[in-house]
Amino acid sequence: MTMAGDRQHEGRGTRREARIGHASELEPRVSRLAPVSLPTTPEDHLVAWFAALAVTVHVIEAALPSPLPGVKPGLANVITLVLLARFGFSLAAWVALLRVLVGSLLLGTFLSPTFVLSLSGAFGSLAALWAASRTQHFGPIGHGLLAAQAHMAAQFGVAWVLFVPHTALAHLLPPLMTVAVATGLASGIIARHVLRATEDRGCDSPT
Repeated sequence: MTMAGDRQHEGRGTRREARIGHASELEPRVSRLAPVSLPTTPEDHLVAWFAALAVTVHVIEAALPSPLPGVKPGLANVITLVLLARFGFSLAAWVALLRVLVGSLLLGTFLSPTFVLSLSGAFGSLAALWAASRTQHFGPIGHGLLAAQAHMAAQFGVAWVLFVPHTALAHLLPPLMTVAVATGLASGIIARHVLRATEDRGCDSPT
């Protein structure tokens, strides 16, 4: 019994030493793994910075009371207008779409009717801004008015087709478009002041 016990103990010790040796062989391999890093560009940093700012404004706006369903001040659109004038359509579109996507995830409305309406409005306003930016005849106020009108029209069309296909909905169109004119004008005026202020200070990008 003593010799059998000694052999069993020696066998366990040998297996333990084998496992330790195998682990020590893996350590150099693990240590040689390089950390994963993604190359970024200054434009990527701009998109991330302004998208975070736009999402913050978007979430704050969602908490504000609204006199009409789906009507918001549209302050987040100011960021889109400023980016369009300062950096071009591509960066403005990225930030606008990221605002809708990330904002819906934070608010818990992703893939809901609210998200669908918000995304359709974003596509509508971006389409109008793309067309207007090609002409070079519009300033921030003109862009704000066009974007707000296209945003509201796209949302109304999607709501009519997908959610409320009823003729009574048409009675809401005139007041909704009137509100869009007011919010678009306000957004354009604020964007113009921001552009002038940043030009006076020589701010071309966030630091």
